[in-house]
Amino acid sequence: MDRETNASRRRTRRNHRLNGLLMGCVTLVVASAGAHAQEASETEGEVYRLSPILVDSAVQPDDDANSIVAHELWVGGKVATSVLDTPASVSVITEKEIEERNAETVEEVLNYTPGIITDYYGGDDRNDYFLVRGFQASTYRDGMTLGSMRGVREEPYAFERVEVLKGANSTLFGPSDPGGSVNYVSKTPKFERFGEGYVQGGSFDHREAGFDLGDTLNETSTLAFRLTGKVKDSELEYDHSRDDEKFVMGSLTWEPSIDTSLTVVADYLKRESTPNSGGYPLDREYDRSRFFGEPGFNYHDVERGTVSAMFEHDFGGGLSVRANARYSDLTDDSGYVYLYDFAGRTGDVLSRYYFGGDSSAEEVIGNTMLQYDASVGPVDSSTLAGVEYRDASSDSNSFYGLASSIDVSDPVYSGGPSSTSPYREEDTDYEAKSLFLQQNLSFYDRVIVTGGVRHDWLDLESSGQESGAAFDDSDDFSESSFRGALTYKVTDEISSYVSYVESVAPPQVGVEPERGEQYELGVKYRPSGINAMFTASVFDLTKKDITVAVVQDNGAIERELIGESRVRGFEIEGKAELTENLSLLGGYSYLDTEVIESGPVRGEDVEGNEFASVPNHLASIRARYVVPVSGLRGDLSLGAGARFVGSYYFNQQNSNGQSDSTVLFDASAGYDVTENVDLRVDVSNLLDEQHVVGSGTANYYNPGRTIMASLRYNW
Repeated sequence: MDRETNASRRRTRRNHRLNGLLMGCVTLVVASAGAHAQEASETEGEVYRLSPILVDSAVQPDDDANSIVAHELWVGGKVATSVLDTPASVSVITEKEIEERNAETVEEVLNYTPGIITDYYGGDDRNDYFLVRGFQASTYRDGMTLGSMRGVREEPYAFERVEVLKGANSTLFGPSDPGGSVNYVSKTPKFERFGEGYVQGGSFDHREAGFDLGDTLNETSTLAFRLTGKVKDSELEYDHSRDDEKFVMGSLTWEPSIDTSLTVVADYLKRESTPNSGGYPLDREYDRSRFFGEPGFNYHDVERGTVSAMFEHDFGGGLSVRANARYSDLTDDSGYVYLYDFAGRTGDVLSRYYFGGDSSAEEVIGNTMLQYDASVGPVDSSTLAGVEYRDASSDSNSFYGLASSIDVSDPVYSGGPSSTSPYREEDTDYEAKSLFLQQNLSFYDRVIVTGGVRHDWLDLESSGQESGAAFDDSDDFSESSFRGALTYKVTDEISSYVSYVESVAPPQVGVEPERGEQYELGVKYRPSGINAMFTASVFDLTKKDITVAVVQDNGAIERELIGESRVRGFEIEGKAELTENLSLLGGYSYLDTEVIESGPVRGEDVEGNEFASVPNHLASIRARYVVPVSGLRGDLSLGAGARFVGSYYFNQQNSNGQSDSTVLFDASAGYDVTENVDLRVDVSNLLDEQHVVGSGTANYYNPGRTIMASLRYNW
């Protein structure tokens, strides 16, 4: 086999490897069929699926860098390799789509995905804020939970895709929030020479530069590397702000044979930013550039380092093993001053409070999975069994207090607090051990039965002081979760499914974990004539054992497990590359939320209320068209999108107002200066529409218009 063919096989295998990590629920292949496909691949140049789960000569491997449509999943090796045959509602945002929309944050990556609510905290830039189907969602990187790292604003340029599985799924991932799972897939080597470099500038003195390159390192093409990085120097839309970042990630893959691979990824992220503007008074609309915090006490500094390793080996005969591990180290320090306003306030002098905290965390997580695939007559079987271990520790110091007042009509900054008193100091240790088993049976390539069970043992320790009172507590939990689904392949292009899944939220010391369950019915369509995927689903998602504070007869406040909330709704989503020059994506979701059972919240009855920050209707559509130009001039690309967000309540009591329904427009234009050089301009919130997205002691607005110009060189 010559060097070029060997490299080509590894490029194809890399896609297959990701899919081979995934537990199958489609046709399994006997050894002779796999050998025949491999021989054909080498002699005829056709692409065949070589994983032990799927052989499909009609489907090309996903190319995240060059397509917005994904047909396959990764998700850490725990679900089906094919989106069409996965019995769950799934959305995939590829690297190509992230680049086309110039998404700078995870919230921007997700804001065209049905069922996901973003920006409900507006200019509060401390974390990535999003809700999936009305609930919090857990985040993962390469299939392993981010755990104590989840509060960090992730860097989208590090990922070749972002995968969203909606609804409860602790059977797949362990303790997780009921809204679903968001999995970030890291960029890894490609076994070919490639690269890009870019510079970008625009609104709010934004200056940015980045690179992404890779190649093989030896003559036999068994070793490859990838290096990705960016640096940003910017401000935000309000005065006295900053949004600076440094990020670098390197990865190395060793593939001594088609059956064995080891990938090591190391990255470093440093953010130096400001948390928010301090909020805006409630009495009227203010310009977003106004700042009512304290310039000398408005900081959010994050520094994180991560090292990951991913190994896999195919023993042959249907048996394979995968092992993954990651170590993370984090420091996260912040402090800011915010407004305290209220309805009916007179005068222009408002009270303010300060809030902040210093924290550090370390985390080790790893898993090992064995997969066995077999076929007996018309029945194909795929069995996945695994173990997982996680050990995390963190130290945190939170402070809060009264700051100086401010005249909002004529702000005079008086400085932050000269000293702060911690109201809570806490050291925590979290250890989890897990066993999981998943089984898929396919009958006559049409009916697929999926089942799974997982058991987690968790040990928690927490010590410190709160408001001067010391505490030293520990707790342990033993939790099981189940998953079951039935898929029927109507044709090779259409599949339907019904599923039941459970979740157990990450618990706290002294508090029972919150549990979720979801029933879902869905259909998926992958037309053979174009590169497209269309999905639709209806669901009933319930979160139980919600802990609420209840006032007892003697006046004491105790936490009780009486809460229950539910979301019912449906979603549709489509992504299509209709022609070589035209692509289209869009979706709609309807969310009917209700608090089923709860004690009073701040003295108000909330049973029967809708959720805070969750609209009934969400919709989006975006198109991109490339105008081909002959001769010396390059192609021109034009993009336009619209996002509709319905009205929602600002608090759980449904008592302090609602947001306005709104439509936000985005646009982009690009020009190919040469074959390898692209110039483009992106505009978010084109009409600079402004409305309140969150309201409490102050108002918070949606992000304003941003204009970014970038020059990108590829080779």
